[in-house]
Amino acid sequence: MNAVKSENQSVSSVIDAAMMSAAQRRVDDFKRLRQLGMLPKDGDFFPSVHYPPITMYPPTTEDELFQGYTVPADGLFDVYVHIPFCLQRCTFCHYPVKLGKNTSDEKDRYLVALAKEMSLYRARLGLVDRIKARSILVGGGTPTFLNIPQMRYFFEFFNENVEVAEGTQFNYDVDPNTLLGEEGRQRLQIMKDNGVNRLTIGVQSLNDEVLFKMNRHHSAEQAIDSIRVSREMGFQVNIEFIYGYPGETLENWAAVIEQAAQLDVEEIQMYRLKVEAYGDYQGPIKNVKEKHPERIPEIDETLEMKQIAIEILNKHGYHENLRRVYSRKPEHYSHYAHNQCCMLYDEVGFGLTAFSSLRDRFALNTQYFDEYYSLIDSGKLPINRGIVRTKEEQQRWAIVLPLKNRTVRKRDFQRATGESIEGKFSDKFAALKEHGLIEETEREIKLTPLGCFFADEVVQQFHQTEFMPFPETNYEPGPLCPYHHNHVD
Repeated sequence: MNAVKSENQSVSSVIDAAMMSAAQRRVDDFKRLRQLGMLPKDGDFFPSVHYPPITMYPPTTEDELFQGYTVPADGLFDVYVHIPFCLQRCTFCHYPVKLGKNTSDEKDRYLVALAKEMSLYRARLGLVDRIKARSILVGGGTPTFLNIPQMRYFFEFFNENVEVAEGTQFNYDVDPNTLLGEEGRQRLQIMKDNGVNRLTIGVQSLNDEVLFKMNRHHSAEQAIDSIRVSREMGFQVNIEFIYGYPGETLENWAAVIEQAAQLDVEEIQMYRLKVEAYGDYQGPIKNVKEKHPERIPEIDETLEMKQIAIEILNKHGYHENLRRVYSRKPEHYSHYAHNQCCMLYDEVGFGLTAFSSLRDRFALNTQYFDEYYSLIDSGKLPINRGIVRTKEEQQRWAIVLPLKNRTVRKRDFQRATGESIEGKFSDKFAALKEHGLIEETEREIKLTPLGCFFADEVVQQFHQTEFMPFPETNYEPGPLCPYHHNHVD
């Protein structure tokens, strides 16, 4: 089978009339919800990943952030590690990284600092023994863009600082090319030997022309080869795609998802292209849009891409399990994402721009390499932003994250806030129910299928005014304008 399906493949060969009708209904939903004030007039998009949003945290210090904090009663943490190195920058990337092949000395310096940061964090938490991991994610950047000795060194100090019990989900975000060839197999074996059992492979597309526009340094065929070798070595595999990207059309996007659904991976994940930065770096995609706005698919087509992908994945037995992630079996999902965003468990992060999402506070590491090294060399954690949440911020956080990603379980809201959810945000919940976006039972509040499609915008209803993604003038003054009835009780 060819790595990439023919560009001339007709839309009718993948997209049938029922799929197209469903996609057009979603466009009609978008127009209706925009008129009701829930969606920005220009159709712009802001992903709800954290609350408050990652770009909106004020300056803080390590001492301010950890004052009064205690380790969870069960002693467990979800653990994130950030490796900010890549061969080249993808045009959609919104995070600071060091680029190029000649960065080995910088990687060595970074890994030494990272090892020291973990030791400093254990001391700050008052832990004599290792941090007990509930789940682990190593991301980037490209965390497998290390040479073999560097990978071995990483796991050596990681295992000195983090206890990984048998059966713990240990996930790596990886780039296809770093898994290929003899060196790629060595990386995979090192990961496997150290307990890694789930890989998220940043495929992004299976169309070579689109991959070129993304400035990816792999082909569709190489991406498929990386999936094959990963599965042969026994890893659970999640593959990621971006939709709404320059060069994508309904036809070639549908062909990509159809092909992806036949690769027999456990999970398939989709992200909508974000032009404005939602991390610590403005990605080059903004320049692309400013110089050639006609290259970005129109909002109607972008929404159709999303719904068409859902229809194709459903046809092949993949259903949404965690928001934006589709799997055939309910047990296949990111434990790290579920624990942090649905269960609201304590998570600690290490490395440049890494965050720690704790049960009533949020810490964000510096985005500057020099500051990262300087703080760690002086015996301090590299934290430069964050908050200890107020009572109101805590209640909003305990709705935004679980509702976006799965469901708000009422007992978990009470555990996280100390209060019942009954009577909270009554006007918001009533309006969202009236317009078919949420449903409620005795035990939980969750999104309807319509709400799931527009999940980011639904949960922005619960943002405080200062944390809204767009100004009030960007919305119609309808009953779902997020600025209206924006009170807790």
